[in-house]
Amino acid sequence: MLPWKRVLGPLAALLLAATAATVPTTAAHADSTATATAAASASGWNDYGCKPSAAHPRPVVLVHGTFGNSIDNWLALAPYLTVRGYCVFSVDYGQLPGVPLFNGLGPIDKSAAQLSAFVDKVLAATGAAEADLVGHSQGGMMPRYYLKFLGGAAKVNALVGIAPDNHGTTLGGLTNLLPYFPGAEDLLSAATPGLADQITGSAFLAQLNAGGDTVAGVRYTVIATKYDEVATPWRTQYLSGSNVRNVLLQDLCPLDLSEHVAIGLFDRIAFHEVANALDPAHATATTCASVFS
Repeated sequence: MLPWKRVLGPLAALLLAATAATVPTTAAHADSTATATAAASASGWNDYGCKPSAAHPRPVVLVHGTFGNSIDNWLALAPYLTVRGYCVFSVDYGQLPGVPLFNGLGPIDKSAAQLSAFVDKVLAATGAAEADLVGHSQGGMMPRYYLKFLGGAAKVNALVGIAPDNHGTTLGGLTNLLPYFPGAEDLLSAATPGLADQITGSAFLAQLNAGGDTVAGVRYTVIATKYDEVATPWRTQYLSGSNVRNVLLQDLCPLDLSEHVAIGLFDRIAFHEVANALDPAHATATTCASVFS
């Protein structure tokens, strides 16, 4: 018999550590978060006085990944979009009591309700009828619950998922070990339900994907990398539907080695494709040279 009580803790820690790769840990203390918030404000992001232009009539709401927050996940992409004339906002969701800075850990259906309230706030401030959503990792998957079950389809034009775990993740096969450790899944569900919801085969994902991946009236774009080590297997990130465009980063630039973290945090080739998805009427070819755009 396995001494499971002795290995259960390390296994859970390993799962948490692997999933933590979805976001940076640059804001280890509150003072660094304050600095990042000031930088965001100086860049014109999260400016509730911003009014969308005729060229970019919809505000963009950025949705961070697991263990992320509304600042750290977007220190590169938010300024990239604001200088291109977008009104950009970023949401915090999935907070757990007593766990500062590291969000996206609460039940995903509750996180979707937080997103719903935030989109309403942004639409009211900007006067726009619809928003566009851009999310990394869980942030690219969770909004689908909002669109499908919480009335979001009437308020959202497009959802762009950067390495989204749309059909769950095996964490490179690591989650397949859970049945060998009695109590591990219950521990994960109780302590960090947002992680448990993302495991391939979870009840949450079964509900989310039942009856089809998409809803009418919303355009979907998925941007994946074949080097993803978190949302695995990477092909499960793709969505099915007539209103979907699935993109593999390496088809755009074979030299791009970005994995799960880099594609969302600083990959300008991926960012160029995000901009194309937000404004398809003025899209330009995304290539390796897009890193300089």
